[in-house]
Amino acid sequence: MDIYVDGASAGNPGISGAGIILVGENLYEQHAYPLSVMSNHEAEFIAIKLGLELAVTKQAHFVRLYSDSKVAIEALEKRYVKNPLFKPHLTEILNLTEKIPLFYPAWRHVTQNKQADQLAKQAIQKQKELGDQ
Repeated sequence: MDIYVDGASAGNPGISGAGIILVGENLYEQHAYPLSVMSNHEAEFIAIKLGLELAVTKQAHFVRLYSDSKVAIEALEKRYVKNPLFKPHLTEILNLTEKIPLFYPAWRHVTQNKQADQLAKQAIQKQKELGDQ
């Protein structure tokens, strides 16, 4: 299964959203999750966590996770992050990866991750529209 994730914030910090795309054999899903006010980097970590939660519920045995966040991908590869705000997210992510026998995180340039980015921005836009009512 391939998972494409992106987190976005309208401001930094600001209203945030996560976009997730799951692609596999007989599988194609898109998800746009509204998030609370947070930094863009924190939204990226949460997008990864949400994507992996979906993979675990589908009992994925092989996952390639793509993100355009160098900070998040490097944290996954090193299994360490310096910023204390991201540590609980990384811990949860690493716990999820233990449930997936073959897990490969990879950085993708933002131009190769446009669909996940659009979903994250849709989640932000929905929140803004609800706030205007």
